[in-house]
Order: sequence, then structure tokens, then C-alpha cells
Amino acid sequence: MARIVGVNLPKNKRVEIALGYLYGIGLPLSQKILEVTKIDPNIRTDDLTEEQVNRLRDYIEKNYRVEGDLRREVMINIKRLKEIGAYRGDRHAKKLPSRGQRTKTNTRTVRGNVRKTMGSGRKPAAQKT
Repeated sequence: MARIVGVNLPKNKRVEIALGYLYGIGLPLSQKILEVTKIDPNIRTDDLTEEQVNRLRDYIEKNYRVEGDLRREVMINIKRLKEIGAYRGDRHAKKLPSRGQRTKTNTRTVRGNVRKTMGSGRKPAAQKT
């Protein structure tokens, strides 16, 4: 089982896809990493040799900020925005979209699936007894 930066990669997926399970690595970056480390992107994670896993681990740890370090950095950036009283910080604090999306509609997941129109989310009328 391949374990990179404290994350177990899924066994039966292509390495190209499995690297995307690391926070901070998407498909384009995983393709670039595999190209540099000279590993076939179509090989399954099970079939990686120990030497290939070590090459991947070393390259990722040396060149990219992933998982805990990246999460910490993002958290610090958001905290800084809140402390200086920036608009974006306020939006983060209120758990609303901070990049200019409309909120009258289309943010149900952010707002906790709140339905504000008459009749939506209504309980059925009590049945006759």
C-alpha cells in the first residue's frame, strides 16, 4: 500500500488519479509529477514498486506544500482576513460565498439548505381524525 505524506493512496486506481487524493494535488499536477519522476501514469497503485513510491514521496515532499502544511496555510490566511476586518474575512466568518457569487438563489448548500419562499419546505397539512 502506497502511503505518501500521511495519506494512504487507494489501491485499485491509476496512480495519476490516486495522487489526487492528496490535498493540494489535482490531475494536472499529478500528471506533471509523474512525468518528472518518470512513472507510467496508467500503472495501478498496487503495482508500484517500493522504489517508485519512494521517488514520488521524496519529490512531493521536497517540491510541494500538501496536506497538513497547506491546510494550515489556508487556515492562517483566512484567519488573517478575519482579523484585519476585510470583507472576505467577514464572508468567511458568516459562512457565505466570498468570491462574488449571488446568494438570493443558488447557495442553498452554503446557507444550510434554507428555503425562504412561501410554501417551500412546508409540512403536509394535518390529516383528519
